Formats: sequence, C-alpha cells, structure tokens
Amino acid sequence: STSMQTRPVIVAASDLDHGAELRPEDVRIVEWPASSAPADAFDNAEAVVGRGVIIQMVKNEPILPSKLASKEAGAGLPPIIPDGMRAISVRVDDVVGVAGYVLPGTRVDVVATVNPTQNQTDVTSKVVLTNVQVVTAGTKIERDTDGGKPIAVSVVTLLVGPAEAERLALASTEGKIQLALRNPLDKGAPPTPGIRPAGLMGSAPL
Repeated sequence: STSMQTRPVIVAASDLDHGAELRPEDVRIVEWPASSAPADAFDNAEAVVGRGVIIQMVKNEPILPSKLASKEAGAGLPPIIPDGMRAISVRVDDVVGVAGYVLPGTRVDVVATVNPTQNQTDVTSKVVLTNVQVVTAGTKIERDTDGGKPIAVSVVTLLVGPAEAERLALASTEGKIQLALRNPLDKGAPPTPGIRPAGLMGSAPL
C-alpha cells in the first residue's frame, strides 16, 4: 500500500489568546496529510515565533498568516486594531457585564445612563453604540475615592471608529456604562429613543 503523503505544518501547542506574542513553546510541528493541509500553513517555527496573534486559536489549530500580525507590528493590542479603528477602555457596571460572558471577540451594545441636570426625573438610559467588538475584558484595582481602599472595577476595551470613540468617552465621563450582549450574527441596529424613570411607569404624574 502507498503511504499517505504528508507535509510539516506549524500548529498551536496550546490555546492562544489574541495579543499574545508567539514563543517557541507556543508552537509545534505536526505531519499533516498533504491533500488536506491548509495551503498557506507555515512549515517552520522561525517564520512565526515573535509575531503577534490577532485571532484567538485553540490547541492543535494550524497557524496561518491571516491569524498573525505582520513581523514589524509586534504583539499586544496595537496590531489587533484594524485600520481606521480605535481601541478605547472604559469602566463598566459589572452587573450588566453579563456575569463573565463579555469575552474578547464578543459583540455588545453600549447603554449609557446619564443624569444631565442632577434632577432624578431627568436620568436617561440610552443605547449609545451598537454592535461593538470587545477586544479585552478584565478587572483592575482602583483606589476608592472615599476611603482610599482598593476596589475591583470591571474594565473593557472596545473597538470603535473615531466618532464612536467620542460618544464612548463622553458617556463614560457623564454617567454609567453598561453592556448588553449580542448574537454575533445579528447585525441590526434599531434606533431607540432612550428612556427616563417616568417612562418606566407609564406617563409621569402631573
């Protein structure tokens, strides 16, 4: 019987997060059936070590050029950001961070709750951005403004256009930001009027 033709293919040695810089121990070489190997797969580790990962990969997944930043770009956040887009980090109210489900790569709507006049009846919640991609999500420690004690706050980095970055910066300065998780296949962005407290209970009493 004829032995099957194989060719060497570089694959992920373990799960890889985007932004990671590939180290020698992150990749390994496997003999892949030549007829089904991805055409643009790498066949030597030197070509990929030191490059940044721009798409999350799972163990044993072939490493392809489309999943890596260019050699010059390095690793970390900058190579992940597409042309014309900006990455902006904001504090979010983690209750609506959909308890642990806001992961890199998920898409969210950003809901801002703002009180423009300090009058409780004017508090307004409104969807200010739709279908925004999450780049990173995590917790950082900040000093509590009152007692100076450390508190954990949820911070997400979102990928937005320059005009959206302005909206996001204003929303995070003026009020609270919450995230609503989306189905990634849903591309809709229905306009919403926003809502005030009186609107929750029907019309405001005279």
